[in-house]
Amino acid sequence: MENEKAGRRKIVYLLLAVLVACGIWLYVDLSSGQTVTQEFLDIPIEYLYESTLTDRGLMMVEEGTDLTIDLTLKGTRWDICSLDRSQIWVTASLLDVTSAGKQRVNYNVSYTNPKFNNNANAIQKERASFGMATVNISELYSRTIDVSCELVGNVAESYSAGQVELSHAEVEVRGLQEDIDPISYAKVTLDIGNSAVETVSRDLELQFYDQNGQLLDKADIHSSVENVKATLPVFVTKELRLIVDFIDSPGCRARNTEFVIEPQTIAVSGDASQLKDVETLRLKPDYDLRELGTTASENYTTTNYLIVLPDGCTNVSGVTRAALRIRFKDMTNATISTENISWLNLPEGKRVEALTGSLAVKVFGTEADVSALTGEDIAVTVDLDDYSAASGTYTVPAEVTVNKGDVGISGLYQIQVTIREGGEEPPPEEPADPPLEDEPAGEETGG
Repeated sequence: MENEKAGRRKIVYLLLAVLVACGIWLYVDLSSGQTVTQEFLDIPIEYLYESTLTDRGLMMVEEGTDLTIDLTLKGTRWDICSLDRSQIWVTASLLDVTSAGKQRVNYNVSYTNPKFNNNANAIQKERASFGMATVNISELYSRTIDVSCELVGNVAESYSAGQVELSHAEVEVRGLQEDIDPISYAKVTLDIGNSAVETVSRDLELQFYDQNGQLLDKADIHSSVENVKATLPVFVTKELRLIVDFIDSPGCRARNTEFVIEPQTIAVSGDASQLKDVETLRLKPDYDLRELGTTASENYTTTNYLIVLPDGCTNVSGVTRAALRIRFKDMTNATISTENISWLNLPEGKRVEALTGSLAVKVFGTEADVSALTGEDIAVTVDLDDYSAASGTYTVPAEVTVNKGDVGISGLYQIQVTIREGGEEPPPEEPADPPLEDEPAGEETGG
């Protein structure tokens, strides 16, 4: 029994010794810097600036062009073992190709692994299946073909659709004649969904079809555009309520009016997206209620408006003008005299005397506001800023304000003033003629 256990231990020790020896050998081999080579077959070649060929009326033909390359690379065993074939990047530039025919171009070998890009000497090219890549260049054959649009889906009830609008009604296709000749037309498919209620617009990928309606492989077809924008306008007809905005002022408030707009609504057809949240149509210009208030009339006043529709909309009703008939529910006017006159910017060193001692002001508003007004509630302010160097008698504009209620003022007002130098006294009043002896004082003389 003990002999069996001893034999097993010897086997385990032997295996451990072999593993340690292999590890030491592998470490020495990988870290010794000894170079090895490895062959990598069928590495793809990526041709750069292929789009420049199209601009020059050329294209690269795969037949006769080197598409892959076999490489033998050299490096340390550690680097070669850590290199995957997917990290090898072979590129060739077509920037200098300007004519058709088979040509040879230089290629470049690089690596997507940063470890090798940062150390150019880590991996080196030992051999390659060819020194320069061969490219087969052909002249492009071109045609102009029509573009159509296939609609999928439907618009909602009470909505209507217009004609599909395409950003390109035709496109130019280029390539080998054998690839271009079978093309009969190009088509995009616009899916508007179920019950569309607004205009649908999308960028769609072009597809090419032959005369039998069979879809063609477009790998070798170069189009002047890759996508076409398709727009399907969706229209709706709505009844829009006509409205007018009012300009309020003291004594003239929209809440104190009665009005009607004829017609009250019109039928408008237009783009569903544009009319989606539109329920009213505003008439312009705004109505200034002051023009109505100064008349203080109980009769209706009529103002005609031209109906202007939103851009792109159609007036289905055919009515082009609307009439606003309006009056105040409660409006009166009155003339109230006030002696409440004050000055602004009195000339320095001068005296001012008002020859107009009382000013009659015409006001308007509701019966309640106007009847409650007295002369004390009306203020007249005269600004003498423009008369600082003047002397004599002048008629000066006056600003009238009402300090009570919601009352408006009609007209423009002026005050007559006399401006004198500060030391100048007003001329003395002439004494009245003494009464005649045969006439009692204070009685008027008959004329």
